[in-house]
This record gives sequence, C-alpha cells and structure tokens, in this order.
Amino acid sequence: MSNSNHPILELRVALTTADYERLVKFYCDGLGIEPAAIWNNDGGKALILDMGKATLELFDERQADVIDQLEAGRRVSGQIRFALQVPDLNVAMERLLAHGATLVHEPIQTPWGDTNVRLQDPDGMQITLFQAAENSENGE
Repeated sequence: MSNSNHPILELRVALTTADYERLVKFYCDGLGIEPAAIWNNDGGKALILDMGKATLELFDERQADVIDQLEAGRRVSGQIRFALQVPDLNVAMERLLAHGATLVHEPIQTPWGDTNVRLQDPDGMQITLFQAAENSENGE
C-alpha cells in the first residue's frame, strides 16, 4: 500500500532525558527491541526505536480522566502518555517491571474487552500496555 497520498508518513515521539543510558536500557531491553538507528552528534546521543504502527490520540481533560480512572483508579497521567499494544500483556509487563518500570495499577479488563495495565518508566512517563481482546488468552 502506497502512502504517497497520505499527508503524514510517520509519527515520531522524541523523549529527552537526563539519564540517556537508563532509558535506552529500559526501552530496548524492557520492550525487547533493537535500535533502528543510532546518532551521535557533537557529543550528543540519540536513537530511534521502531515501535510499529503509530497513531496520535487527542483527549480532552474529561476523556483523560475517564481513562485514568479506568486504568489507574485516579487521575495520574500528564499531558503525554504512551499506549503500546503488545501480543502478551503479562510477558511485556513483567519484562518492563524487571527493567525499572513502576506498576501504577494492576491489569484491568476494559469495557471494550482489552486488557490494560498502567506502568511508569524510570523518568515518570505513564505507559499503558494493552492486549487487544482478539489476542487475549481466553479469547474474549
């Protein structure tokens, strides 16, 4: 499928951190992915991680509150929160926890049938891992 008629070809989110190596280890080892590109410019470091298909969700404050209440029991996320679809929520959650994630709330089943868990990366970025209903273990 050609993207030549689509006005946006790729979404990239750039995180800036005071502890680059810690976040590289968290996202690469924690998600089990290798960098797609590495840059070192004028003493600075950066890398790109291929995170699959990208979408941008825009929420008003009320919708953010609804999702936070569902996933975390209270309003906790900031202006930006990652939502990553994974094939096996429990495996992905345990791997991220082993690499420095903080569990914000235990996994929950959403009203639409997905299984979600809220985590936080070592710099405080809120992350929702979700396993779509069609990929859940019990086939719901």
